Amino acid sequence: MSEHVTFLGLGAIGLPMALRLHDAGLSVTGVDPFPDPRSRAAAGGLPAEAQPQSAARADTVIVMVADGAQLEAALTGDPSADTPGLLDLMADGSVLIIMSTVGPAAVRTAADRAAHQDISVLDVPVTGGIAGVRSGTLRLLASGPPAVLDSRRPVLEALGTIIDCGERIGDGQAFKIVNQLLCAVHIVAAAEALSLADRLGLDEESVLAAMTAGAGQSWMLGDRGPRMLEGLDAPVASAVSIFVKDTTLVAEVAAGFDIDLALLPVAGRKFAEAADAGLARRDDSQVIRTYDR
Repeated sequence: MSEHVTFLGLGAIGLPMALRLHDAGLSVTGVDPFPDPRSRAAAGGLPAEAQPQSAARADTVIVMVADGAQLEAALTGDPSADTPGLLDLMADGSVLIIMSTVGPAAVRTAADRAAHQDISVLDVPVTGGIAGVRSGTLRLLASGPPAVLDSRRPVLEALGTIIDCGERIGDGQAFKIVNQLLCAVHIVAAAEALSLADRLGLDEESVLAAMTAGAGQSWMLGDRGPRMLEGLDAPVASAVSIFVKDTTLVAEVAAGFDIDLALLPVAGRKFAEAADAGLARRDDSQVIRTYDR
């Protein structure tokens, strides 16, 4: 493919995504302010820069940052340091794809601002983690104008399967909010169940094998369970800090509705406990450590 993509955010999931696009034949430039991610990108054959200067010639700019504050910084830059943001750099007619989990309001605000500069926006948060990136099985929760989405299908389908969440910008984020509620609760439920097995004097690996073959199975139990038993050195596929952020985001979005999310505060508290115990950068499976004796 000849299309040029600027990919901003070369973190734990962003870098594998950018490399996958590069390997699919797109011309990709990675962007990250920190030197270590840029070095890892270069080692994978991906050119990288500290500031998104390549956005000026990109047909598509993908943003995969941690939260709404980082999205805002990416869009506006730093006027005090005379550093332009993406909305200043991107060409008329280009497309901004927001793949970060930042909530409906943040992407709707971004889309409104981009429209004044003839920049289209797609709201495409993802689910499936690093394993999904590597296998090409990410689920892309896409919302936005159908014509714009169709124009960027070759880029998105290089990463996984597009789930059409409708035309309204922000509905992709709303789908992701529901997803993160389920994920957070299921991870904590898996941790609680395996911890109970330990207290009962059972072999946790045997219990895990039995539960993943029965009615109590969940995707999170099958995926996170082995890493829970592996311990603190388990590879980081998604950090505890992500679920501290996302459970807070789910609560903020749900606050305006008449609904009692009884399980969300429990899950959020356990991830917060794990972060407070110094595990924020560990794999999210290590929330199980909050049950340690």
